[in-house]
Amino acid sequence: MKAVILAGGYGTRISEESHLRPKPMIEIGEKPILWHIMKLYSHYGFNDFVICLGYKGNVIKEYFSNYYLYNSDVTFDYTNHNEMLIHQRKAEPWKVTLVDTGLETLTGGRLKRIAEFIGEETFMMTYGDGLSSVDLDALLAFHRSHGKTATVTVTQPPGRFGAMQLSDGQRVEAFQEKPKGDNSWINAGFFVLEPQVFQYIEGDRTVFEQEPLERLSREGHLMGYKFEGFWQPMDTLRDKNYLDQLWKSGNAPWKK
Repeated sequence: MKAVILAGGYGTRISEESHLRPKPMIEIGEKPILWHIMKLYSHYGFNDFVICLGYKGNVIKEYFSNYYLYNSDVTFDYTNHNEMLIHQRKAEPWKVTLVDTGLETLTGGRLKRIAEFIGEETFMMTYGDGLSSVDLDALLAFHRSHGKTATVTVTQPPGRFGAMQLSDGQRVEAFQEKPKGDNSWINAGFFVLEPQVFQYIEGDRTVFEQEPLERLSREGHLMGYKFEGFWQPMDTLRDKNYLDQLWKSGNAPWKK
């Protein structure tokens, strides 16, 4: 089963980093966040990736073109016809298809453009800027259990600020640091999709999270997989630093 990763956006909300490289190549613990996402899928046996490129897509192409070299011990022998000797191979068993899906193409359009690489198979899909401890086997099992066209992982994120309950005399009766939100479930970005989903996408200017998902919902073909574990998007530099701290602490919840 293929895992599709959307990696073509501008990443304007984290422009401190994204002006130099595409957002999925921003590093968490000296590895691109894209690598962390792929390692999660690989842990569950999903090693066939289709990555949708756009903004600064060549940076991602160059990374994977040299990935085997980056992860191996080598000797360059310039005395013997510029020979390169590989001593230890450490690269993952990945097959990575990199598809230029356009600079201005929106999320639905990027999906539509890779339809030929999916064929008639069920596939996974996520975004190139979020990390989670989601159990992908359980997600897939849930999808297969209901037989609908699409499954989206949904979660209840913590609030941005702590919440306090005050008495009439203004005594703080209860305090909770960053409680869950207002009981609403949001898109956590890990999908399982049937190929019929491409029929819901009109073209490059289609936002997948708008008309396609709304129509799937209206027709009863969209199911939500409830997930209450770790989930954190990397929208801002603050998010990036938070994820970096988790990784360096040795307790990154998404690390399998």
